[in-house]
Amino acid sequence: AKCDVPDVLDIDVPRWDQATFMGRLRHFFNITDCRTALLPDSRLDEAKALVEGCRAGSVPPGTTEEQLYYAKKLYDSAFHPDTGDRMNLIGRMSFQVPGGMAITGFMLQFYRTVPAVVFWQWVNQSFNALVNYTNRNAASPITLKQIGIAYATATSTALATAVGLNLYTKRAPPLVARWVPFVAVAAANCVNIPMMRQQEILNGIVVTDENGNKLGHSRKAAVTGITQVIISRITMAAPGMIILPIIMQRLERYRFMQVRLQFRCLKTTCSLFPQQCSLATSKLEPELRESITSQYGDKVKYVYFNKGL
Repeated sequence: AKCDVPDVLDIDVPRWDQATFMGRLRHFFNITDCRTALLPDSRLDEAKALVEGCRAGSVPPGTTEEQLYYAKKLYDSAFHPDTGDRMNLIGRMSFQVPGGMAITGFMLQFYRTVPAVVFWQWVNQSFNALVNYTNRNAASPITLKQIGIAYATATSTALATAVGLNLYTKRAPPLVARWVPFVAVAAANCVNIPMMRQQEILNGIVVTDENGNKLGHSRKAAVTGITQVIISRITMAAPGMIILPIIMQRLERYRFMQVRLQFRCLKTTCSLFPQQCSLATSKLEPELRESITSQYGDKVKYVYFNKGL
């Protein structure tokens, strides 16, 4: 049987233009499809084998272009872009809709008492810590001690913010009290993500040229990528945790709306910035810039790196 995949197809080139917001939106709608979280590991491994075979120039006879793109969708949804290892289910972005939706609902519903606030903020930060670790730039290793410190710091920040604001807003209108979880989540994200990815900030992350050739490590690229992830994560939480309380005040039938908001917002916020970011060579650390210039002259105008999700 003849293979229906074009010889010129590069499986690692995104199907949609990553330079545009709509292209990135379609890309993340594709790889964060929560239905892929239900597939067995055996199916994911089959997809990985097909993708790796395509990279090696060996595609099974009869394979269509759509089958290959679907395999790449499964691969991107379940395997880490740096290591190629299968990611844990809860940490995958495809699990964010069901997992995040449930936790957000509980935080918005059980906000009146300190024990409830403490428990659900702890659950949320445990979930976030796992997601942050799973989607880190894996080229920068992190020790178990550093993971523990990051987890404890972020959880403490979220609890202190939530409990403090909860007590402060006791006499405030109910709607104001319902917004406390969002403030706590935003504050914790500002701590959790940098702490979980501290090795990237301290030692830099790998930057490459447009052809994927390694040029060195950059701390500025790490800070740029992590900042974009923090903005995306806070924006991801905003619609569900700011708009939903208003809806819940007026309509108690909030569950359906919560699902739709959480589903749409995840894809949109992931699309705010490209996962494979670029940074002008002129903005790099002086020593790295000089190293690149000495090897390549003025040919390398931009460097590229994986910012994580």
